[in-house]
Amino acid sequence: MKRLQIPSVLIFIILLLTGSAGAQDIREKLEEIAIIDQKVMMPMRDGVRLATDIYRPKTQEKVPVIFSRTPYNFNSWGDGEERTRTYERAMEAVSHGYAYVVQNERGRFFSEGEWDILGTPLTDGYDAFTWLAEQPWSNGKIGTLGCSSTAEWQMAVAAMDHPAHAAMVPQGFGAGVGRVGDYYEQGNWYRGGAEQMLFFAWLYNTQHDEMKPRLPEGATQEDLQRIQRFYDMAPEYPRVDWSEELYHLPIQDMIKNVDGPKGVFEKMVRRKPNDPAWYEGGLYHDDMGFGVPSFWFVSWYDVSTSPNLALFNHIRNNIDDPEVADNQYLVIAPTLHCGYTRATENTIVGERSVGDARLNYDEQIYGWFDHWLKGEENGYPEKMPRVQYYTMGSNKWQTSDTWPPREASPVTLFLNSNGNANSLFGDGKLSLDPPAKESADRFTYDPMNPVTSYGGNVCCTGNAIQGGSFDQQEMETRNDILVYTSEPLSEGIEVSGFIETMLYVSSDAKDTDFTIKIIDVYPDGSAYNLDETIQRARYREGYEKEVFMKEGEVYPLKLSPMSTSNYFEKGHRIRIEISSSNFPRFARNLNTGGNNYDESEGVVAHNVIHHSKKYPSQIQLPVVGKLSMSANQQ
Repeated sequence: MKRLQIPSVLIFIILLLTGSAGAQDIREKLEEIAIIDQKVMMPMRDGVRLATDIYRPKTQEKVPVIFSRTPYNFNSWGDGEERTRTYERAMEAVSHGYAYVVQNERGRFFSEGEWDILGTPLTDGYDAFTWLAEQPWSNGKIGTLGCSSTAEWQMAVAAMDHPAHAAMVPQGFGAGVGRVGDYYEQGNWYRGGAEQMLFFAWLYNTQHDEMKPRLPEGATQEDLQRIQRFYDMAPEYPRVDWSEELYHLPIQDMIKNVDGPKGVFEKMVRRKPNDPAWYEGGLYHDDMGFGVPSFWFVSWYDVSTSPNLALFNHIRNNIDDPEVADNQYLVIAPTLHCGYTRATENTIVGERSVGDARLNYDEQIYGWFDHWLKGEENGYPEKMPRVQYYTMGSNKWQTSDTWPPREASPVTLFLNSNGNANSLFGDGKLSLDPPAKESADRFTYDPMNPVTSYGGNVCCTGNAIQGGSFDQQEMETRNDILVYTSEPLSEGIEVSGFIETMLYVSSDAKDTDFTIKIIDVYPDGSAYNLDETIQRARYREGYEKEVFMKEGEVYPLKLSPMSTSNYFEKGHRIRIEISSSNFPRFARNLNTGGNNYDESEGVVAHNVIHHSKKYPSQIQLPVVGKLSMSANQQ
């Protein structure tokens, strides 16, 4: 019997016809082409069983597997978008001749055991690969696919180099990146030593309470299939206004304050960036190996763009196996977290149009899998560009054999002012020439009145932040934001790559934060944010130790690199904003030098950015072209 292959046009018609239907309607269509086996309890080496749904083509031939492992509820009974998504993905995979397998992590919904975000045993992934490869209907080749929480586990398991794990497509995978190069993200928990607050809201809506109901041990597949129709172990979480609740102090009590579930949050919120616990779970760190050809997906307005790009480069440049190192490919889209397929003819990210950002994602993903999992000589990956990246401003897809593109050269812009760069109405400038005189800009940071996040590179914060690019002019009227702007550009330039920042800072506080944004300023004054980062001063000498500041001393402060690809048109200006808070994207530093997570009261910090020959505060841009301005005034 020949393997079932349905033409892509027919797949589209099926999905179109079923797109507004309920899960049961889609299931009926799927049953025509697939064998469906739900609530298979896959055994792990320690006896824990993980709930697994399997959809495979009606064929006698062995087929490869597309495997998705998730903490989310994939029970497909009932109606609604979440209920139908599993069937839609299964329909697509089966139609391409693959078995589609989706599995809950241990401790989630019907899976047995205890859940620990990124702390579940790496052996769970390895054991799942072994089980799937040994099935009589499997050809022994497995590809992993998923975005966000269904991607973050893939890297650390790829380091185990299971022989059946033939290829992977991780998308929006930053929460699986621990330490890579200069980044100590620890799964997106930190940036520059400051807590990223996305997990405060996400864990409230995700972690199951330690008192949750549990299914009886050893429940049969027959019983689980029966009860999944009317009982799916999914809790209902009362709605929380995170735009208000993220202000709660101390931050360690934030979920407790809203009577939320007790779980892993309480221990994670106390971990510092160098805590050994980060190295015991499922995070990928740069001292680990890597054994899988990978097709990576990153987006410009995701929460961890720079660390994701750093990981791609790390795998390419540091893995010993040349076949693995040479089979790493990358797409960078101008979208929000996991928003790749939402691009349209006029893609709006926040409130800025970035043009027609569509790409043939499915064609490339299945071409990739067909090569690695089926052994097809279809031109993949040879015909794929090494890097496909979207340049905003010029609004076009471009290709490169490296990231950043080889054509990008570093150009330094120096901070300058007459001591009054406060707000949009100040005199802060970005100049190609170093400052000729000593000067400094001062601002007051009150953690009880932080600079609020407006747009940006975010996800998962509920209603607290809307991600993307927004006009920052109103924000820039605050005196606790320093604004440095170049003269208008004489010619358009492309900035593509990592943006480095070195500031020379001082403060009367023992510890404080410094933040930065990179911005494209239009001739009409509209100021659209591109990327942002932060650095907690106590970690300026590394994350293995805390070194506090002394009043009156000036310290060099290197911020973790930002990333973008943006075309600044002729007449546009380049701008940076510097402050000490970007809340609630990042937790407020209370400036005391204490733990921060268990404190309720802060102190006001008086912070200074120095710029002179001795203290040349600066940013370094990766420029394609020649940067020239209509004037170069000091």
